[in-house]
Amino acid sequence: MDESLGQLGAMIAGALPGAVTDQLVAHGELTIATTTQDIVKVATFLRDDERCQFWSFIDITAIDWPGRERRFDVVYHFLSPRLNRRIRVKIEVGESTPVPSIIDVYPGANWFERETYDMFGVTFRGHPDLRRILMYPEFIGHPLLKDYEAQKTQPLIPYRTEAEAGMILEKVTPFGADEGLAFGRKFLPEKES
Repeated sequence: MDESLGQLGAMIAGALPGAVTDQLVAHGELTIATTTQDIVKVATFLRDDERCQFWSFIDITAIDWPGRERRFDVVYHFLSPRLNRRIRVKIEVGESTPVPSIIDVYPGANWFERETYDMFGVTFRGHPDLRRILMYPEFIGHPLLKDYEAQKTQPLIPYRTEAEAGMILEKVTPFGADEGLAFGRKFLPEKES
């Protein structure tokens, strides 16, 4: 399997000269490295090329390297159900370097980009709603940074009205009107015989 992954990596690097800066097969997985300028191009190629078919977006996260000039590795995972292969795409970025959003290529990346912003402080240029998703808006800092103080206290936020908060505080439904079912079991009526 490692040999076929190596061939896949070589094919991707050959098809995207200059966009793929490195490739590595380790522990049965292919990792390619690219740059912030090329992430949308690479993601589009992985999705659309007949030799790849990485249609399924898995997740985005980051790795914090506080001593490094480009502090973060932003890591994307994709799956090709057709080829039964996974691929990891890495980008090294600095603290103030925005990463282009890939939600036009993979709409499912929306909340994962927000989570990466919330937990690490990595910003995504072109994201339509880049705000905290797990922590409350007044939370100071980003809790998964390695230099975040473990014993740091956060300001307590009292109950607020919408006017005091300056935002709508209503609960958001987990699905849009046209997607999924409401929570709870629903059964179709039985057909009469």
